[in-house]
Amino acid sequence: MAQGAFWSLLLIFFVILAGLGWVEYQKIEAYRLWASQFDQAKYDIYAMLGLKGDQLVWAKPTRRGPTEVNQVSLQQVAAVHLYVDNQLVTSENLPKRGKNINLSLQLRSLGSDSPQVLQIPFTEVALADRWLSFLQANLVS
Repeated sequence: MAQGAFWSLLLIFFVILAGLGWVEYQKIEAYRLWASQFDQAKYDIYAMLGLKGDQLVWAKPTRRGPTEVNQVSLQQVAAVHLYVDNQLVTSENLPKRGKNINLSLQLRSLGSDSPQVLQIPFTEVALADRWLSFLQANLVS
């Protein structure tokens, strides 16, 4: 009787694990279709990011495709910064990991006192740093 309960629990565990894998596979396939329209693109569990020309687009990945889509022209961006655990970091003092990694886009202010800041979440510090360098090199002065 105990062996039957053990194998039943193990079977349920593997069915759940396979279902979660299928959902993640569907997210990656949706990203692959979405990313084909961009010159540069990235995917992780927090955000999909794509760049075509000077248009930067990011969205939340789901298995049905991107949601919460945001878009900004690099001409509107005044500066790009990387924050790890709410601390501003540079390529010289880059930590190996962090829990809260955000690429911060500071937009040019149009008469407003405080400039608008947009946040793009990342899961890997090294990947965020590569995008930081890439975007800083492509900013329109």
